[in-house]
Amino acid sequence: MRGLESRASQVLKAGSTATAVLTALGLFVSACATGGTGARDEGPAGGDAVAKGAATPTAAASPSKAARRVDAVRLVKNDPGVSAAVKRDLKPCVGDEYPVDVSYGNLTKSSSNDVVVNVMTCGDAVGIGSYVYREANGRYQNVFKAEEPPVYAEIDRGDLVVTQQLYEKGDPVSYPSSEEVITYGWSATRFTEESRIHNDYSNAVGGADSPSPEAN
Repeated sequence: MRGLESRASQVLKAGSTATAVLTALGLFVSACATGGTGARDEGPAGGDAVAKGAATPTAAASPSKAARRVDAVRLVKNDPGVSAAVKRDLKPCVGDEYPVDVSYGNLTKSSSNDVVVNVMTCGDAVGIGSYVYREANGRYQNVFKAEEPPVYAEIDRGDLVVTQQLYEKGDPVSYPSSEEVITYGWSATRFTEESRIHNDYSNAVGGADSPSPEAN
């Protein structure tokens, strides 16, 4: 019954508010009809005032050109440079959803966007293969691949950045012992390494017995 009473109370409050609004509106219309110096008697502002108060129209921003989308799954499966193991593991996770991340951007100074494809596992999203495809003469060609899991490739300000996590025996999937972050730049016909960063991580954090931040 509390729910019913609450709903009824809301309806009554809404009805009271509507009545008050209608009453006020009736008084306002009556006052305007009898003359006086209300806003209705003043009439529209002069042409100069309207011109000064009018907002200056602004040119609409031209829409950015949308990147051409590709069928990344078909691209990988039809690529002879992709290992048989990656092709075998490239299966739908749910329905027709594949564990594939796709990025578009200019990495090779081409007239069209390059395509970066990362293939992962369904269960824990571990990267098992990273590839870059460049369009030439209407076809996409594989110009880069990394198939040493876990691996993941990204576009960062025109460079290709590949992150590879390194595990020691006993490391859980979520806590690698270290990682390599390698930056590649395009040079004429291929990618060349520009920099490499190695990060070592502590094995003392992330365990099941680690205290929560609130406990410190």
